[in-house]
Amino acid sequence: MRSLLYIIAVILIIGWAIGVFAYSAVGLIHALLVIAIIALLLGVIRRPTAI
Repeated sequence: MRSLLYIIAVILIIGWAIGVFAYSAVGLIHALLVIAIIALLLGVIRRPTAI
């Protein structure tokens, strides 16, 4: 019974760590997406137009 409690505790700690990492990664992914969109817009705006 004691080992079962340890297994449950380890699973919960691992799940918590994954949840914290996933929450941080989502914020990072959104920041990178915004930076990429800004870079694309600046590239389109600064591109010389040959008429």
